[in-house]
Amino acid sequence: MWRRVVGNVAVRHHLQRALSSKAGGSGKSGNVSAAVDSMLLRSLKEHYLEVSKMTPPPKVSPPSPFEIVKGSLEGTGAVLQKSTGNEEISLFVMRLAHGGDDEDDDGINQLFLHVAVSKPNQADSLHFLCGLYPDALGIHSVSMRPKLEALEMSDDPAQYTGPSFEELDEKMRDVFHAFLEERGVNESLFPFLQAWLYVKDHRNLLRWFKSVGTFVHENPSAENA
Repeated sequence: MWRRVVGNVAVRHHLQRALSSKAGGSGKSGNVSAAVDSMLLRSLKEHYLEVSKMTPPPKVSPPSPFEIVKGSLEGTGAVLQKSTGNEEISLFVMRLAHGGDDEDDDGINQLFLHVAVSKPNQADSLHFLCGLYPDALGIHSVSMRPKLEALEMSDDPAQYTGPSFEELDEKMRDVFHAFLEERGVNESLFPFLQAWLYVKDHRNLLRWFKSVGTFVHENPSAENA
């Protein structure tokens, strides 16, 4: 969907014609700059309006008893949380892949899920890095790490985080899957997280169009176009 919005070939061709015309005319670089800035502002506005009119996905609630973390759409922190006994489970999510032949028109059919299981008075949490799909959840790694406030992908190379998940024997891998299943971490999360990422992408794209437009508008050449 986003590819259709930002991949307009006609706009690029129009820009190339405008540049050629300006370059072959007066030869003044200021005129070329003003024309480019003006075209960019118009294009940003058109795409902003187009994206703002897109129909959002149907509202989906997370599986109970997970609750949406307030403000999660605006940051990189946990999306869902729940407390069970002496455990707090936090879920962080992002796209697992960008582009590719396997993606459908909405572009979100596989997710990267970071599960953090924390306990009171313990500095470290049990972390699971998973791939989440409409019909399955696969664990990529299990490690003990400090508690997370935001999704972080980098590791300290000097810190041992555990063996590769594939190095564990099949029985232990199955038990780790059962560990997450018992806590409600499974493919049932996919519909909500897919819709949540759609909304987040939509907001981020609108914010990007607006911020770039504001930046370009402050260029004197655009204002004089």
